[in-house]
Amino acid sequence: MTRQLVLVHGRSQENKDSVALKAEWIDAFRKGLAKNGLQLPIDETDIRFPYYGDTLYDLVAEKPADEIAKIIVRGDGLGEAETQFIRAMLLEIQQQNGITDAQVEALAGGTVAEKGVLNWRWVQKVLEALDTYVPGASSASVALATRDVYQYLRNPGFQNVIDSGIRSAFTAGRETVVVGHSLGTIVSYSLLRREGQSLGWKVPLYVTLGSPLAVKVVKEALSPIKHPQCVGSWFNAMDDRDVVSLYPLDPKHFSVDPPIENKTDVDNPTANRHGISGYLSDGTVARRIHEALTK
Repeated sequence: MTRQLVLVHGRSQENKDSVALKAEWIDAFRKGLAKNGLQLPIDETDIRFPYYGDTLYDLVAEKPADEIAKIIVRGDGLGEAETQFIRAMLLEIQQQNGITDAQVEALAGGTVAEKGVLNWRWVQKVLEALDTYVPGASSASVALATRDVYQYLRNPGFQNVIDSGIRSAFTAGRETVVVGHSLGTIVSYSLLRREGQSLGWKVPLYVTLGSPLAVKVVKEALSPIKHPQCVGSWFNAMDDRDVVSLYPLDPKHFSVDPPIENKTDVDNPTANRHGISGYLSDGTVARRIHEALTK
C-alpha cells in the first residue's frame, strides 16, 4: 500500500480555506522537490491535512487576535500558572535571540527595577524588544503562540478537541510520514508519543520543522521526553534565526533514544524565518520526505 503523508500545521491559520492552505504546503514541497529534480511521489489524495485553525481560534480567542495579543501583553485575566509559563517562555526567547538586558532596560526608560519572570513590565519590554531588535519578529504573534502552546499543554479540554482532528488523519497499520510545523510539532509529538503505538500507527519518518519542543517550559510540560514508539526515524530542521525554534533537537537540548537527526542550516526566506513555505521548499527537507514516501 502507498504510504501517506500527514501535515500538521501551526497557529495563525484561522479563517483560512483548508483546501487552499493544503495546496500552499504542497506547492512549497514541490519547490523543494524540484531542487532535487524530483516530483510529488504520491497522489494528493494520499496527503492528509487535518485543519484545526478555526477550532484553535474558537477555543482561545473569543475576540480578534490583535485584541487577545494586547490582553496577553498587559497580563490581564491570565491565571498564575499561565502567567508563569508565558513569562518563562518569552524570557527564553529573549535570551536565545540575543536581546540583552541592557536593550530591554533602554526600552523601559530605566523604569524597571526588577528583571525577569517576576516582573510583568519587564516581559512587556521583552516583547517590544523583539519588534525592535529581531528582524521580522512580531511580538503579537510570539505572545499568541506562547498562549496557544500553554493552552494545548495544560488545558485537557483544549488538547482533546485538537487531538481528535489529528487522529482522524491516521489509519491504523498504514505507513504514514508525518510532518509537523511550529505548534504542530508539539501537537503531533504529544499525540504520537501518548497514543501512536496503542492506535496502531506506523510512522517510518517523523519530520519537525521550526519546532519549539526544546524550549525548557515546553519540555517540562511534556516530561518525560522520549522517542515515540510508533516512530522509526526522526528528522528535525530549523533556521537558526527562527524566532520560535530556539534550539536543535539534539542530545543536549532534547535527549531521546534513538537520537534525532538535525539540520540547523535551513535558509528560510520568510520574514520571520519561521514560515512553513521556507522549510518545505528546502531541498534537503523535501528530499528526506520524498525518500521516506518512496521506500
